[in-house]
Amino acid sequence: MTEIRQPSPRRGTNLPRMGDFNLTVILDAIRRAAGGLSRVELAQIVGLSPQTISNISRRLLDQNLIVEAGKEGSGPGKPRTILRLNPAGMYAVGVHLDTAVATFVVLDLLGAVVQHSSLKTPDSSRPEAVITAIATEIDNLIEASGVDRAKIAGLGVAAPGPIDHDNGRVVEPPLLDGWDSVPLRDALAEATGLSVLMDKDVTSAAVAETWAGGASGAGSFVFMYMGTGIGCGIVLNDEVVRGTSGNAGEIGHIIVDPDGAPCDCGLRGCVKSTCIPQVLVAQAQAAGILDEPGTATSGSAVQERFAMLCEAADAGNSQAAAIIDKSAELVARAASAVANTLDVDRVVFGGPFWPLLSGRYLEKIPGLIQQSSDTGNIHAVEVVGTGVGEDVGAVGAACLVLEHTLAPRAQRLLLEG
Repeated sequence: MTEIRQPSPRRGTNLPRMGDFNLTVILDAIRRAAGGLSRVELAQIVGLSPQTISNISRRLLDQNLIVEAGKEGSGPGKPRTILRLNPAGMYAVGVHLDTAVATFVVLDLLGAVVQHSSLKTPDSSRPEAVITAIATEIDNLIEASGVDRAKIAGLGVAAPGPIDHDNGRVVEPPLLDGWDSVPLRDALAEATGLSVLMDKDVTSAAVAETWAGGASGAGSFVFMYMGTGIGCGIVLNDEVVRGTSGNAGEIGHIIVDPDGAPCDCGLRGCVKSTCIPQVLVAQAQAAGILDEPGTATSGSAVQERFAMLCEAADAGNSQAAAIIDKSAELVARAASAVANTLDVDRVVFGGPFWPLLSGRYLEKIPGLIQQSSDTGNIHAVEVVGTGVGEDVGAVGAACLVLEHTLAPRAQRLLLEG
Protein backbone atom coordinates (compact mmCIF):
# COMPACT_ATOMS: atom_id res chain seq x y z
CA MET A 1 0.00 0.00 0.00
CA THR A 2 1.39 3.38 -0.97
CA GLU A 3 1.99 5.70 1.95
CA ILE A 4 -0.35 8.66 1.67
CA ARG A 5 1.23 12.00 2.42
CA GLN A 6 -0.86 14.31 4.54
CA PRO A 7 -1.67 17.66 2.95
CA SER A 8 0.70 20.48 3.78
CA PRO A 9 -1.04 23.20 5.79
CA ARG A 10 -1.20 26.69 4.31
CA ARG A 11 0.92 29.45 5.76
CA GLY A 12 -0.63 32.69 6.91
CA THR A 13 0.82 36.18 6.75
CA ASN A 14 1.27 38.76 9.47
CA LEU A 15 0.98 41.68 7.03
CA PRO A 16 -1.96 44.05 7.60
CA ARG A 17 -5.26 43.75 5.69
CA MET A 18 -4.93 39.96 5.42
CA GLY A 19 -7.60 39.03 7.96
CA ASP A 20 -9.93 37.16 5.63
CA PHE A 21 -7.13 35.03 4.21
CA ASN A 22 -5.67 34.29 7.64
CA LEU A 23 -9.10 33.34 8.94
CA THR A 24 -9.51 30.75 6.19
CA VAL A 25 -5.95 29.48 6.72
CA ILE A 26 -6.76 28.78 10.36
CA LEU A 27 -10.12 27.20 9.55
CA ASP A 28 -8.45 24.99 6.95
CA ALA A 29 -5.77 23.86 9.38
CA ILE A 30 -8.37 22.98 12.02
CA ARG A 31 -10.48 21.16 9.42
CA ARG A 32 -7.58 18.98 8.34
CA ALA A 33 -6.71 17.96 11.92
CA ALA A 34 -9.14 15.20 12.89
CA GLY A 35 -8.53 15.67 16.60
CA GLY A 36 -8.47 19.46 16.55
CA LEU A 37 -5.60 21.85 17.31
CA SER A 38 -4.60 24.10 20.16
CA ARG A 39 -3.77 27.77 19.62
CA VAL A 40 -0.09 27.01 20.19
CA GLU A 41 -0.16 24.25 17.58
CA LEU A 42 -1.95 26.55 15.13
CA ALA A 43 0.75 29.20 15.52
CA GLN A 44 3.44 26.61 14.79
CA ILE A 45 1.62 25.17 11.77
CA VAL A 46 0.42 28.27 9.95
CA GLY A 47 3.22 30.68 10.92
CA LEU A 48 1.09 33.40 12.46
CA SER A 49 1.82 35.27 15.68
CA PRO A 50 0.13 34.05 18.89
CA GLN A 51 -1.78 37.34 19.08
CA THR A 52 -3.13 36.92 15.53
CA ILE A 53 -4.13 33.33 16.32
CA SER A 54 -5.90 34.46 19.48
CA ASN A 55 -7.78 37.28 17.72
CA ILE A 56 -8.95 35.13 14.82
CA SER A 57 -9.89 32.24 17.10
CA ARG A 58 -12.13 34.61 19.06
CA ARG A 59 -13.80 35.75 15.83
CA LEU A 60 -14.43 32.16 14.77
CA LEU A 61 -15.81 31.26 18.19
CA ASP A 62 -18.13 34.27 18.09
CA GLN A 63 -19.35 33.17 14.64
CA ASN A 64 -19.94 29.62 15.96
CA LEU A 65 -17.69 28.18 13.25
CA ILE A 66 -15.41 26.54 15.82
CA VAL A 67 -15.83 25.27 19.37
CA GLU A 68 -13.53 24.75 22.32
CA ALA A 69 -13.50 20.97 22.71
CA GLY A 70 -11.85 20.33 26.05
CA LYS A 71 -8.26 20.58 27.25
CA GLU A 72 -5.22 18.41 26.65
CA GLY A 73 -1.83 18.29 28.33
CA SER A 74 0.47 15.52 29.51
CA GLY A 75 3.51 17.46 30.72
CA PRO A 76 4.25 20.47 32.87
CA GLY A 77 2.50 23.70 32.11
CA LYS A 78 -1.04 24.80 31.50
CA PRO A 79 -3.26 22.33 29.56
CA ARG A 80 -4.04 23.48 26.03
CA THR A 81 -7.57 24.16 24.86
CA ILE A 82 -8.41 22.22 21.68
CA LEU A 83 -10.26 23.97 18.85
CA ARG A 84 -12.46 22.01 16.44
CA LEU A 85 -14.92 22.90 13.72
CA ASN A 86 -18.53 23.25 14.83
CA PRO A 87 -20.54 20.94 12.53
CA ALA A 88 -23.68 23.04 13.06
CA GLY A 89 -21.92 26.33 12.40
CA MET A 90 -22.68 26.36 8.69
CA TYR A 91 -24.46 24.23 6.10
CA ALA A 92 -24.42 23.90 2.32
CA VAL A 93 -26.83 22.36 -0.19
CA GLY A 94 -25.63 20.40 -3.19
CA VAL A 95 -27.39 19.09 -6.28
CA HIS A 96 -25.90 16.81 -8.91
CA LEU A 97 -27.71 17.03 -12.23
CA ASP A 98 -27.14 13.75 -14.03
CA THR A 99 -29.02 12.84 -17.17
CA ALA A 100 -30.55 9.87 -15.34
CA VAL A 101 -30.97 10.93 -11.71
CA ALA A 102 -30.72 14.24 -9.86
CA THR A 103 -29.24 13.83 -6.38
CA PHE A 104 -29.51 16.30 -3.49
CA VAL A 105 -27.72 16.66 -0.14
CA VAL A 106 -27.42 19.03 2.80
CA LEU A 107 -23.92 19.01 4.32
CA ASP A 108 -22.74 20.33 7.65
CA LEU A 109 -19.47 22.20 8.11
CA LEU A 110 -17.51 18.94 8.42
CA GLY A 111 -18.83 17.71 5.07
CA ALA A 112 -21.14 15.12 6.63
CA VAL A 113 -24.48 14.44 4.94
CA VAL A 114 -27.37 15.74 7.05
CA GLN A 115 -30.16 15.06 4.53
CA HIS A 116 -30.31 13.26 1.20
CA SER A 117 -32.83 12.80 -1.58
CA SER A 118 -32.98 11.97 -5.28
CA LEU A 119 -35.41 12.03 -8.16
CA LYS A 120 -35.43 10.75 -11.70
CA THR A 121 -34.32 13.52 -14.02
CA PRO A 122 -37.43 14.48 -16.01
CA ASP A 123 -37.24 13.33 -19.63
CA SER A 124 -37.95 16.77 -20.96
CA SER A 125 -36.41 18.93 -23.67
CA ARG A 126 -37.68 21.95 -21.72
CA PRO A 127 -34.90 22.94 -19.30
CA GLU A 128 -37.28 25.18 -17.35
CA ALA A 129 -39.38 22.15 -16.38
CA VAL A 130 -36.30 20.35 -15.04
CA ILE A 131 -35.13 23.48 -13.20
CA THR A 132 -38.54 23.87 -11.56
CA ALA A 133 -38.47 20.25 -10.39
CA ILE A 134 -34.97 20.71 -8.97
CA ALA A 135 -35.91 23.91 -7.13
CA THR A 136 -38.97 22.27 -5.61
CA GLU A 137 -36.90 19.32 -4.41
CA ILE A 138 -34.32 21.67 -2.87
CA ASP A 139 -37.03 23.39 -0.83
CA ASN A 140 -38.37 20.01 0.30
CA LEU A 141 -34.87 18.84 1.21
CA ILE A 142 -34.11 21.89 3.37
CA GLU A 143 -37.44 21.58 5.16
CA ALA A 144 -36.90 17.87 5.82
CA SER A 145 -33.40 18.52 7.17
CA GLY A 146 -34.64 20.85 9.89
CA VAL A 147 -31.70 23.17 9.23
CA ASP A 148 -32.20 26.88 9.80
CA ARG A 149 -32.19 28.37 6.30
CA ALA A 150 -30.21 31.35 7.62
CA LYS A 151 -27.29 28.98 8.32
CA ILE A 152 -27.13 27.73 4.72
CA ALA A 153 -24.14 29.37 3.04
CA GLY A 154 -25.35 28.56 -0.46
CA LEU A 155 -26.23 26.02 -3.13
CA GLY A 156 -23.68 24.17 -5.21
CA VAL A 157 -24.58 22.60 -8.55
CA ALA A 158 -22.63 19.83 -10.28
CA ALA A 159 -23.55 19.76 -13.96
CA PRO A 160 -22.45 17.62 -16.90
CA GLY A 161 -19.81 19.30 -19.03
CA PRO A 162 -18.91 21.18 -20.98
CA ILE A 163 -19.98 24.29 -19.08
CA ASP A 164 -19.58 28.03 -19.45
CA HIS A 165 -18.12 28.43 -15.97
CA ASP A 166 -17.97 32.23 -15.88
CA ASN A 167 -21.62 32.66 -16.88
CA GLY A 168 -23.01 29.59 -15.10
CA ARG A 169 -24.35 27.96 -18.25
CA VAL A 170 -24.70 24.32 -19.26
CA VAL A 171 -23.59 23.89 -22.88
CA GLU A 172 -25.03 20.97 -24.88
CA PRO A 173 -24.43 18.13 -22.39
CA PRO A 174 -24.81 14.57 -23.76
CA LEU A 175 -28.29 12.99 -23.48
CA LEU A 176 -29.93 16.27 -22.41
CA ASP A 177 -31.72 17.40 -25.55
CA GLY A 178 -32.58 21.08 -25.70
CA TRP A 179 -29.92 22.12 -23.18
CA ASP A 180 -28.03 24.54 -25.41
CA SER A 181 -26.40 27.25 -23.28
CA VAL A 182 -28.91 27.05 -20.41
CA PRO A 183 -28.29 29.60 -17.58
CA LEU A 184 -28.69 26.98 -14.86
CA ARG A 185 -26.82 28.84 -12.12
CA ASP A 186 -28.85 32.04 -12.33
CA ALA A 187 -32.14 30.21 -12.87
CA LEU A 188 -31.66 28.20 -9.66
CA ALA A 189 -30.57 31.30 -7.74
CA GLU A 190 -33.80 33.02 -8.75
CA ALA A 191 -35.94 29.96 -8.02
CA THR A 192 -34.44 29.15 -4.59
CA GLY A 193 -33.26 32.51 -3.27
CA LEU A 194 -29.88 30.95 -2.46
CA SER A 195 -26.44 32.03 -3.58
CA VAL A 196 -25.42 29.49 -6.25
CA LEU A 197 -22.08 28.16 -7.45
CA MET A 198 -21.83 25.78 -10.41
CA ASP A 199 -19.04 23.51 -11.58
CA LYS A 200 -18.55 20.47 -13.78
CA ASP A 201 -19.58 17.18 -12.23
CA VAL A 202 -16.07 15.73 -12.53
CA THR A 203 -14.54 18.78 -10.84
CA SER A 204 -17.17 18.71 -8.11
CA ALA A 205 -16.35 15.06 -7.46
CA ALA A 206 -12.68 15.97 -7.02
CA VAL A 207 -13.66 18.75 -4.59
CA ALA A 208 -15.74 16.25 -2.63
CA GLU A 209 -12.79 13.90 -2.36
CA THR A 210 -10.56 16.66 -0.94
CA TRP A 211 -13.18 17.67 1.64
CA ALA A 212 -14.84 14.41 2.63
CA GLY A 213 -12.86 11.56 1.09
CA GLY A 214 -10.36 11.13 3.89
CA ALA A 215 -6.90 9.82 2.97
CA SER A 216 -7.78 9.33 -0.70
CA GLY A 217 -8.39 13.08 -1.05
CA ALA A 218 -4.91 14.20 0.02
CA GLY A 219 -2.00 15.29 -2.12
CA SER A 220 -2.15 14.92 -5.90
CA PHE A 221 -4.66 12.67 -7.66
CA VAL A 222 -6.97 12.32 -10.62
CA PHE A 223 -10.60 11.47 -10.03
CA MET A 224 -11.90 9.21 -12.80
CA TYR A 225 -15.59 10.02 -12.98
CA MET A 226 -17.73 7.13 -14.24
CA GLY A 227 -21.12 8.48 -15.26
CA THR A 228 -23.12 8.81 -18.45
CA GLY A 229 -19.83 10.13 -19.79
CA ILE A 230 -16.29 9.61 -18.51
CA GLY A 231 -14.13 12.51 -17.37
CA CYS A 232 -11.54 13.27 -14.74
CA GLY A 233 -11.17 15.79 -11.96
CA ILE A 234 -7.64 16.94 -11.19
CA VAL A 235 -6.09 17.79 -7.82
CA LEU A 236 -2.44 18.81 -7.56
CA ASN A 237 -0.87 19.41 -4.16
CA ASP A 238 -4.35 19.70 -2.59
CA GLU A 239 -5.47 22.31 -5.16
CA VAL A 240 -8.35 21.53 -7.53
CA VAL A 241 -7.39 22.35 -11.13
CA ARG A 242 -10.17 23.84 -13.25
CA GLY A 243 -8.39 25.11 -16.34
CA THR A 244 -8.89 28.30 -18.34
CA SER A 245 -12.63 27.90 -18.88
CA GLY A 246 -13.47 25.57 -15.99
CA ASN A 247 -13.46 22.50 -18.26
CA ALA A 248 -10.25 20.74 -17.26
CA GLY A 249 -10.54 16.96 -17.34
CA GLU A 250 -12.35 16.49 -20.66
CA ILE A 251 -10.72 13.21 -21.70
CA GLY A 252 -13.36 12.02 -24.16
CA HIS A 253 -11.01 12.35 -27.12
CA ILE A 254 -7.99 10.54 -25.70
CA ILE A 255 -7.38 7.66 -28.13
CA VAL A 256 -7.35 4.37 -26.21
CA ASP A 257 -7.93 1.95 -29.12
CA PRO A 258 -6.43 3.03 -32.46
CA ASP A 259 -8.48 0.36 -34.26
CA GLY A 260 -11.64 1.17 -32.35
CA ALA A 261 -14.95 2.67 -33.39
CA PRO A 262 -15.09 6.02 -35.21
CA CYS A 263 -15.64 9.06 -33.02
CA ASP A 264 -17.57 12.21 -33.86
CA CYS A 265 -14.25 14.10 -33.74
CA GLY A 266 -13.14 12.28 -36.90
CA LEU A 267 -10.65 9.95 -35.21
CA ARG A 268 -11.05 6.34 -34.07
CA GLY A 269 -10.96 4.67 -30.70
CA CYS A 270 -11.50 7.68 -28.42
CA VAL A 271 -12.78 7.23 -24.88
CA LYS A 272 -16.09 8.70 -26.03
CA SER A 273 -16.56 6.14 -28.80
CA THR A 274 -15.29 3.05 -26.96
CA CYS A 275 -15.76 3.23 -23.18
CA ILE A 276 -18.84 5.16 -22.11
CA PRO A 277 -21.92 3.23 -20.89
CA GLN A 278 -24.05 4.12 -23.93
CA VAL A 279 -21.45 2.50 -26.21
CA LEU A 280 -21.15 -0.60 -24.01
CA VAL A 281 -24.94 -0.99 -23.94
CA ALA A 282 -25.00 -0.79 -27.75
CA GLN A 283 -22.33 -3.51 -27.93
CA ALA A 284 -24.33 -5.71 -25.56
CA GLN A 285 -27.51 -5.24 -27.62
CA ALA A 286 -25.68 -6.05 -30.84
CA ALA A 287 -24.32 -9.24 -29.24
CA GLY A 288 -27.78 -10.28 -28.06
CA ILE A 289 -26.84 -10.05 -24.38
CA LEU A 290 -29.66 -7.58 -23.76
CA ASP A 291 -33.02 -8.75 -25.09
CA GLU A 292 -34.58 -5.48 -26.15
CA PRO A 293 -33.20 -4.06 -29.39
CA GLY A 294 -32.84 -0.36 -30.15
CA THR A 295 -30.67 2.48 -28.96
CA ALA A 296 -30.78 3.86 -25.41
CA THR A 297 -31.02 7.60 -25.99
CA SER A 298 -32.02 8.96 -22.57
CA GLY A 299 -29.93 9.02 -19.42
CA SER A 300 -32.37 6.86 -17.48
CA ALA A 301 -32.53 4.28 -20.29
CA VAL A 302 -28.74 4.08 -20.47
CA GLN A 303 -28.50 3.65 -16.71
CA GLU A 304 -31.12 0.90 -16.66
CA ARG A 305 -29.60 -1.03 -19.56
CA PHE A 306 -26.06 -0.62 -18.28
CA ALA A 307 -27.07 -2.03 -14.89
CA MET A 308 -28.49 -5.06 -16.69
CA LEU A 309 -25.21 -5.54 -18.56
CA CYS A 310 -23.14 -5.37 -15.38
CA GLU A 311 -25.48 -7.77 -13.60
CA ALA A 312 -25.12 -10.23 -16.47
CA ALA A 313 -21.33 -9.97 -16.26
CA ASP A 314 -21.36 -10.54 -12.50
CA ALA A 315 -23.72 -13.51 -12.96
CA GLY A 316 -21.20 -15.27 -15.22
CA ASN A 317 -22.25 -14.27 -18.74
CA SER A 318 -18.91 -14.50 -20.55
CA GLN A 319 -19.89 -12.09 -23.34
CA ALA A 320 -21.06 -9.47 -20.88
CA ALA A 321 -17.90 -9.94 -18.80
CA ALA A 322 -15.75 -9.53 -21.90
CA ILE A 323 -17.38 -6.18 -22.70
CA ILE A 324 -16.86 -4.85 -19.16
CA ASP A 325 -13.32 -6.21 -18.91
CA LYS A 326 -12.35 -4.69 -22.26
CA SER A 327 -13.73 -1.34 -21.12
CA ALA A 328 -11.56 -1.62 -17.98
CA GLU A 329 -8.46 -1.99 -20.15
CA LEU A 330 -9.37 1.04 -22.25
CA VAL A 331 -10.25 3.20 -19.24
CA ALA A 332 -6.94 2.18 -17.65
CA ARG A 333 -5.12 3.52 -20.73
CA ALA A 334 -6.84 6.87 -20.41
CA ALA A 335 -6.20 7.02 -16.66
CA SER A 336 -2.54 6.11 -17.21
CA ALA A 337 -2.11 8.87 -19.78
CA VAL A 338 -3.44 11.46 -17.35
CA ALA A 339 -1.56 10.03 -14.32
CA ASN A 340 1.74 10.01 -16.21
CA THR A 341 1.22 13.53 -17.50
CA LEU A 342 0.49 14.95 -14.05
CA ASP A 343 2.71 12.64 -11.91
CA VAL A 344 0.07 12.02 -9.24
CA ASP A 345 -0.04 9.94 -6.08
CA ARG A 346 -3.19 8.05 -6.95
CA VAL A 347 -6.14 7.50 -9.25
CA VAL A 348 -9.53 7.64 -7.53
CA PHE A 349 -12.61 6.16 -9.21
CA GLY A 350 -16.17 7.20 -8.48
CA GLY A 351 -19.38 8.58 -9.94
CA PRO A 352 -22.95 7.33 -10.37
CA PHE A 353 -22.01 4.24 -12.44
CA TRP A 354 -18.99 3.32 -10.33
CA PRO A 355 -20.83 0.93 -7.94
CA LEU A 356 -21.77 -1.20 -10.95
CA LEU A 357 -18.15 -1.42 -12.11
CA SER A 358 -16.06 -1.31 -8.95
CA GLY A 359 -15.57 -5.06 -8.44
CA ARG A 360 -14.27 -5.90 -11.92
CA TYR A 361 -12.43 -2.60 -12.42
CA LEU A 362 -10.50 -2.82 -9.15
CA GLU A 363 -9.37 -6.33 -10.09
CA LYS A 364 -7.89 -5.22 -13.40
CA ILE A 365 -7.05 -1.52 -13.45
CA PRO A 366 -4.45 -1.16 -10.64
CA GLY A 367 -2.04 -3.57 -12.32
CA LEU A 368 -2.58 -2.02 -15.74
CA ILE A 369 -1.88 1.49 -14.46
CA GLN A 370 1.22 0.33 -12.61
CA GLN A 371 2.53 -1.36 -15.77
CA SER A 372 2.07 1.87 -17.71
CA SER A 373 3.53 4.16 -15.05
CA ASP A 374 6.58 6.16 -16.12
CA THR A 375 7.50 6.70 -12.48
CA GLY A 376 6.92 3.15 -11.27
CA ASN A 377 10.53 2.80 -10.09
CA ILE A 378 10.18 6.01 -8.07
CA HIS A 379 6.71 5.80 -6.56
CA ALA A 380 3.63 3.63 -6.93
CA VAL A 381 0.36 5.02 -8.25
CA GLU A 382 -2.39 3.90 -5.92
CA VAL A 383 -5.80 3.03 -7.42
CA VAL A 384 -8.82 3.27 -5.10
CA GLY A 385 -12.55 3.81 -5.08
CA THR A 386 -13.90 7.08 -3.77
CA GLY A 387 -13.94 7.63 -0.04
CA VAL A 388 -17.08 9.74 -0.34
CA GLY A 389 -19.51 7.15 -1.67
CA GLU A 390 -22.20 6.99 -4.31
CA ASP A 391 -23.35 10.61 -3.87
CA VAL A 392 -19.92 12.07 -4.62
CA GLY A 393 -21.35 14.44 -7.26
CA ALA A 394 -23.94 16.01 -4.95
CA VAL A 395 -21.55 16.05 -1.99
CA GLY A 396 -18.99 17.74 -4.22
CA ALA A 397 -21.54 20.32 -5.30
CA ALA A 398 -22.19 21.27 -1.66
CA CYS A 399 -18.45 21.23 -0.98
CA LEU A 400 -18.06 23.88 -3.69
CA VAL A 401 -19.84 26.23 -1.31
CA LEU A 402 -17.67 25.21 1.66
CA GLU A 403 -14.53 25.51 -0.47
CA HIS A 404 -15.50 28.96 -1.72
CA THR A 405 -16.41 30.17 1.75
CA LEU A 406 -13.73 28.57 3.89
CA ALA A 407 -10.71 27.45 1.85
CA PRO A 408 -7.63 29.67 1.56
CA ARG A 409 -7.60 31.14 -1.94
CA ALA A 410 -5.08 33.38 -3.65
CA GLN A 411 -7.83 35.87 -4.51
CA ARG A 412 -8.12 36.75 -0.83
CA LEU A 413 -4.57 38.14 -0.97
CA LEU A 414 -5.36 40.70 -3.66
CA LEU A 415 -5.32 44.18 -2.18
CA GLU A 416 -7.38 47.01 -3.54
CA GLY A 417 -5.23 49.88 -4.76
